[in-house]
Amino acid sequence: MKVGYARVSTQDQQLHLQVDALQAAGCTDIIQEKASSSKDRPLLLLLLTRLRTGDTLVVWKLDRLGRSLKDLVMLVTGFQEKGIHFVSLHDHLDTTTAQGRLMFNLFASLAEFERDIIRERTKAGLTAARARGRQGGRPKGLSKEALSKAQAAKTLYLQQDKTVAEIGQLLGVGRATIYRYLAHLGVPTGNPGVQQP
Repeated sequence: MKVGYARVSTQDQQLHLQVDALQAAGCTDIIQEKASSSKDRPLLLLLLTRLRTGDTLVVWKLDRLGRSLKDLVMLVTGFQEKGIHFVSLHDHLDTTTAQGRLMFNLFASLAEFERDIIRERTKAGLTAARARGRQGGRPKGLSKEALSKAQAAKTLYLQQDKTVAEIGQLLGVGRATIYRYLAHLGVPTGNPGVQQP
């Protein structure tokens, strides 16, 4: 069975051009969806569960199906594993032919190459940063919310009319966290368990 999938990104756009092309290609069933590729596409997900071995999924253009080359390669590889054929009319890609399979394998190789390049650049960037004395990972410090609580803890602590435990109760954190906040802001507490910055 040949199944067509047509998609536009907004409700204002029309599907006529895609539907006409899919009908001309012999699709007996055409799923029409109006959804951005960056959002969930429920009709596509439903269609993917309905496809069976020997079926052919036809789209007007590759970008109607996948968000990126990586997504497309993942989807079409899944089709091939299930014995489902894939055709993109505008891009002249047809996995029922040897030429179409070769073209798809080139796409897959390009996607893998792109992933390798990104990995290599990330690794090189981290190595260069370490050579300059910088470490990767989450930066040290406090979030905006924690910094706000730390400032409040400092103010209350310096007023000297509440204990650290009471300040913690007011701010909804434990005593150890209050001591860390104060240490972060450079407030001497006399608590030997807390390192001053």
